[in-house]
Amino acid sequence: MSGGAITAWAVIGIVGGWLAHPVLEAWRGVAPVVTWAQPVLLLLIAAVLGVTAWITHRQLQVGGERIEAYRAVNRLVLARACTLVGALLAGGYLGYAVSWLGYDASTAAGERLVRSAVAAVAGIVIVIASRLLEHACRVRKPDDD
Repeated sequence: MSGGAITAWAVIGIVGGWLAHPVLEAWRGVAPVVTWAQPVLLLLIAAVLGVTAWITHRQLQVGGERIEAYRAVNRLVLARACTLVGALLAGGYLGYAVSWLGYDASTAAGERLVRSAVAAVAGIVIVIASRLLEHACRVRKPDDD
């Protein structure tokens, strides 16, 4: 997965998250609320990806085991999809957090800003765990002796 693709998805997320605040507030009369459940769920997803990356690394790189081709492909597809979605979510929550800058921090704006920032960090953790899983899926090339 190229860094350009990841960056593009993150930028799309930033713009979308930043626009979500004024557009939805004008349309519905209230901006979306970010609860603690959202960043916690993202961190749970990152943990599952991290454990899967660790297991895959132990199987393929350390233990020298072989896994079925479809399992390796499934893990690689999961890693790449989660990389892009994680970048989109990280950017979206970051953009939403930035949209609350300048508001009174003692109101709900402060809560939205903090929770969105934590969710953005969780999205970055998803990207990191996904990249580790993608790296763990690489097969060593046989030595040409």
